Amino acid sequence: MQQSHNGSSYVAADLVDYLDAKGMVHVRGAPHHPQTQGKIERWHQTMKNRVLIENYFLPGDLERQIGTFIDHYNNHRYHESLANLTPADVYHGRGAKILKMREEIKKQTIRKRRLQHKSRRRLNSKRNRTRASVTKRPRKSEKP
Repeated sequence: MQQSHNGSSYVAADLVDYLDAKGMVHVRGAPHHPQTQGKIERWHQTMKNRVLIENYFLPGDLERQIGTFIDHYNNHRYHESLANLTPADVYHGRGAKILKMREEIKKQTIRKRRLQHKSRRRLNSKRNRTRASVTKRPRKSEKP
């Protein structure tokens, strides 16, 4: 799917032919309604904020930084709107498997913490019983 606004480059016959040849659907945003372009506009803002914080002395430096950002954004950055998965995980169909694995890890962690908590409670209870059973020793100044 290709989503775009209604600019002249996006309504050209060449683009329509290309998308048809690739089996892609072209969805256009509503005219005078920038909210329909919200996701891509947010992506552009994120990229600009990340890329513009450095100085680039050669055109290749900027191109490399943009490539690095795209790789990070798609393959390493978790997206809250995607259930804390990366876009690559969702695109390649790994999302369900990853979420299931996370759920198992969460269950194991909870089980382990409960066992540790029980163990600590037992140990503390045993210590308290031992302390209570020890007779009080008289002080040197006290006579028995």
